[in-house]
Amino acid sequence: MTDSNEIKIDLPEQDIKPVDVAFLLAPGYAPVDIIGPYTSLGVLPGVNVHLVWKNTEEVVGVPNFPTRPTTTFDECPQDLDILYAGAVGTEVFEDAETLEFLADRGSRARWVAGSCTGSLLMGAAGLLRGYRATTNFQAVDLLPYFGAEYAPGNVVEDRNRITAGPATGGFEIAFRLIQDIFGDDRAREAILHAEYAPEPLFNVGTPELAGPELTARAQAQTKSMIAPLAEVAGRAAERLGITV
Repeated sequence: MTDSNEIKIDLPEQDIKPVDVAFLLAPGYAPVDIIGPYTSLGVLPGVNVHLVWKNTEEVVGVPNFPTRPTTTFDECPQDLDILYAGAVGTEVFEDAETLEFLADRGSRARWVAGSCTGSLLMGAAGLLRGYRATTNFQAVDLLPYFGAEYAPGNVVEDRNRITAGPATGGFEIAFRLIQDIFGDDRAREAILHAEYAPEPLFNVGTPELAGPELTARAQAQTKSMIAPLAEVAGRAAERLGITV
């Protein structure tokens, strides 16, 4: 019987490459940002996926998604193929231990990836200075505070930095990284395994498509979450020596 914790897609042995991937699992994290890429990457043979945090005590994602990290910062491999962060609680943006971990592993990682406001967190660790990037549409104006230049698109790739704004962006990042590490055929297979062919109920998935009224309503609903992040961005710019 196959262990449900060890499910892997069968590939020819010669195609298996050792790959280390670390997903940040911080308090207040958004499961929607990492479950897609975690699954698409984690089922590939030779891929070692680490859910990293300061310790292995349970953390709670939003909304109310209890999860247990698998790997501490100290235990995490020094040289990662992929370092990935999704949205996390605002307090994490000013947590010195977390920022030090991201800065260290990100300085050597083959790929540094962030989706939603996880992109800004990578910026808070000094990893987006001078790079083009994106994040959730409600926070794109904060990118310059972290030294990044906003670029439109679901996924923005600049050298070895890759970022996304929408919830689907996690899958799209994963497919691109699978393509880079394993090749075109594996990326095509990953897309098929996920049956990734979005057909939204309503074609309103960007501010441009939604129009000003719906966009304003959505922004009003999340204002209480974005406002503290804007304050953090201002302090981050000062800490990083960035003038906006």
